[in-house]
Amino acid sequence: MKQTKIVASISDRNCDQDFIRKLFFAGMNVVRVNTAHAPADGIRKIIRNVRAVSSHIALMLDTKGPEIRTTNVAEPIEYKSGDIVKIFGRPDVDSAYGIVNLSYPDIAKDVKVGDEILFDDGELNMKVLEIDGPMVVTQVQNDGKLGARKSVNVPGEHIDLPALTDKDRANILLAIEEDIDFIAHSFVRSAEDVKAVQDILDAHNSDIKIISKIENQEGVDNIDEIIDASYGIMIARGDLGIEVPIARIPGLQREMIDKCVKKKKPVIVATQMLHSMINNPRPTRAEVTDIANAVYYRTDALMLSGETAAGKYPVEAVETMARIAEQAEKDRWRLKGLRVSLGEDCTQKEFLAYSAIESTRTLGVKGIITDSESGETARILASFRGTTPILAICYKEKTQRFLNLSYGVIPIYQKDHSMPQFIFTAALRMLRQKGYIELEDKIAYLSGSFGENGGTTFLEINKVGMVFDSKYQFHLPNHVEAD
Repeated sequence: MKQTKIVASISDRNCDQDFIRKLFFAGMNVVRVNTAHAPADGIRKIIRNVRAVSSHIALMLDTKGPEIRTTNVAEPIEYKSGDIVKIFGRPDVDSAYGIVNLSYPDIAKDVKVGDEILFDDGELNMKVLEIDGPMVVTQVQNDGKLGARKSVNVPGEHIDLPALTDKDRANILLAIEEDIDFIAHSFVRSAEDVKAVQDILDAHNSDIKIISKIENQEGVDNIDEIIDASYGIMIARGDLGIEVPIARIPGLQREMIDKCVKKKKPVIVATQMLHSMINNPRPTRAEVTDIANAVYYRTDALMLSGETAAGKYPVEAVETMARIAEQAEKDRWRLKGLRVSLGEDCTQKEFLAYSAIESTRTLGVKGIITDSESGETARILASFRGTTPILAICYKEKTQRFLNLSYGVIPIYQKDHSMPQFIFTAALRMLRQKGYIELEDKIAYLSGSFGENGGTTFLEINKVGMVFDSKYQFHLPNHVEAD
């Protein structure tokens, strides 16, 4: 019964159909595949098993994006505070005690004396003392270990990396070949980074949607243009919490959610939401509060990473997140939480969608039904964050999966859209079977009366029982198109 969607990361080492089915029934809407940890054959294995379980589950593929990592080490290196370490940009040379090599050749050109270089999500901190040609001399700031291929961050500095690696391009082509639904592009810094992915998709006539992951200060600084260029946004708090002062994360999260809601774009909150459940069957109180606050702030979706990809309690993690989200949704409205208002420069479609949501508050309407080719009307309805379900009749199977990231939308694929009366009544029966509505309840129907490309033109409100009356008929053409 939750309206907030759940994205669950799945590893190719644990992706059998029974496991995916359990996650799906627990409340998962989207499967995320992290390409940093899965080979091409493993990615295809996940895709094949997800599709075998249900066509309703959307698939999201991560790119690595413009990131820096350490090279290989024979075994983890132990450092003590005060140790002197030399850093080089030599991607093909292993690291050892005293010398750390990075995947980025020009590291010495992009850092300066006084910068901090953070390794392994900030677990190990080194301060730049000197730069001598290609060599960066640093001093270790805390005791810690450094393993193979760990993340590297330089807060406050622009690292001149390309938006896409060769591996990213190969994985994007794989995604196109497999016709997945979303590409989550990592470390997006500007609209140009989004365009680099979109150009590949356009060249292959792909309708895959881009989710931009905000993970650094440049992404925060350019958030408006990134939102405009993307289908949606992921607030990836792991690297973001290293790249910007960690105390700013809650405020940035709330600000980015607000921007996405106003621009009618899906937004996902990610990283360490139930981190303790990787090893424990119950979450911490802080994690419960974190999830609830993300819902209070009006996020569309929440994401689980290691909890479902490698944790001991993956199904329990999804169930826990679903329960917390559902309760937070109820509490938000009971406490008269954050409403979304209609902008002064609204379109006709937005006005009708807002009116449909308002009818649930003022007229007691129990559900909203719309039909959709692209999903735009359903996404606009979702952006106003109502309390009742939005059933979206989708004329494309991919549209159904695209809407798996939109708050409160129940997307249903309907191949034959030549009989609008039949489709509408079938949708009502589904809502009745799920226990959302009764015969005496009111239902709202948002659609268009001028056929394909005619736009959303009307909002109709009726009693459910009246719609089931044999005398009731819509005065609509055979083909109804809301978008």
